[in-house]
This record gives sequence, C-alpha cells and structure tokens, in this order.
Amino acid sequence: MKYNFILIGIFLSLISCTGISNKKISSNLPILEKFNNSGFTLIYENKLFQNKIINKKINERDLIIFQKNLKKGTSVKIINPFNGKTLIAKVGKNASYPSFNNSVVSIRIAQELEIEKKEPYIIIEEIRDNALFIAKKSKTFEEEKTVADKAPVDSISVNDLNDNANKETKTKKIKRKFNYIIKIADFYYEDTALQMSKRIKKELNISNTSVNKINDNRFRVLIGPYSSLKLLQKAYNSVEELNFENIEFIKYE
Repeated sequence: MKYNFILIGIFLSLISCTGISNKKISSNLPILEKFNNSGFTLIYENKLFQNKIINKKINERDLIIFQKNLKKGTSVKIINPFNGKTLIAKVGKNASYPSFNNSVVSIRIAQELEIEKKEPYIIIEEIRDNALFIAKKSKTFEEEKTVADKAPVDSISVNDLNDNANKETKTKKIKRKFNYIIKIADFYYEDTALQMSKRIKKELNISNTSVNKINDNRFRVLIGPYSSLKLLQKAYNSVEELNFENIEFIKYE
C-alpha cells in the first residue's frame, strides 16, 4: 500500500513538471491569430495541372482558391493591394502546389481583381463570424454597381481639349519597383525574436535579418529586402526548412 502511494506521488509530480514545461515553451511560440497572408498567388491554367505543378483542377468561372493553411469551405477575402479591389471566395479541396506561392486562384478571380501575371501579389484574409454579412455587403455593392452602369447618361456636345491628355494618362501603366521582405513570424518576447534572428544568420547564412518591434508584445522577424523575384525565391527556399506555417512576403516601400 505504501508502495502505491509513492508511485502516485511520483506520477503527480511528473504531471506538474510537464505542465510548467509546456507553459514555458508555448509562451515563446509565434503569435497565432485569424489567418492573414500576403504573398504571390498562382493563376490556374490547365497546363499547370498537366505538368503536375498543381494536383487539382479549378473551373475557370468558380470563385475558388486553393490555400494549404485553411480548411475546405472557409470563406476568405482576397485583396489586390495595387488597385484596392477585393472579392469573397471559398477555399477548395486540399491541393498541392509550389510552397513559394500562398495560393492558387481561378481565372475568374484573377480577372475580376486584375491580378498581374508578372507580379501576382495578393492578400488573403480569413473570414469567420461575419462571413454572411461581408458576402451580403459585397453582393449589394455589385448590384448597385450594375444599376449605376446601366443608368442613362445625358450626352454632352462640348469638346474637352483635355480629352487626349486624360486618355494618355489612363493608358500609362504605373511602374512599380519590385521590392519585398520576408516575414518569418511575430513573437511575444523580444529575446525569442532575437534568438530566431541569430539562428537564421548562423544556420542559413542570411545576414540581412532584422527584428522589428510592432508593440510591447509583438516582435517581428524579417529578412530582406529583395529586389528581384529570383533572389526572393532563393531566400524563401532557405528559410522554408524552419517549418513556419505562415511565412509571408510584404511589399517594401
């Protein structure tokens, strides 16, 4: 009987030690919030499926997105930060695609958001409780836009001398400099962020690593900036082995 009490005591002490240990470890993990990711998408084409770059198909008219971090059926808001256009889409089947890309979008999504093939940079935001409200609001906006587009416009016979100048201005494309930084993760403690930064420098031999203080409880580990897609992808391939689930690319102004 005495022997049994001793065993129970040892068992309880082990449980208490384990609890303390896990608490300490969890406090050093990156901050987890509602999913939000900025990065480069893949615009679906049949040849991507045929060449086995993507293992699932997307109908070109579907408002469907492949996203590895989110469950099938999750509502997301997709934003083109270059023109401010947004739309609501659903996460499709679990699909494999290049890890450098944060998603795969249908042709319809790419067309409606006017995503550029040379720089297909988008922001993905998970929608939770307010999904129905946002979807309804989006639908209402589209209905109002359709009505406005169909509204009659009185003809004007006066020639505007600035018409040609305005047309030229509209046809000019804004040239953007390719410049991005890689966001590894946000941490609660500065010491943890600094340790991660040192680890990246030492193990991956990446010198342009920094820690940015967002607020008193958020410290962000960054790499970059990179001025070409080739350099950005090379750096990403190096840090991918750290196994962070939500590495992001952030436009660096």
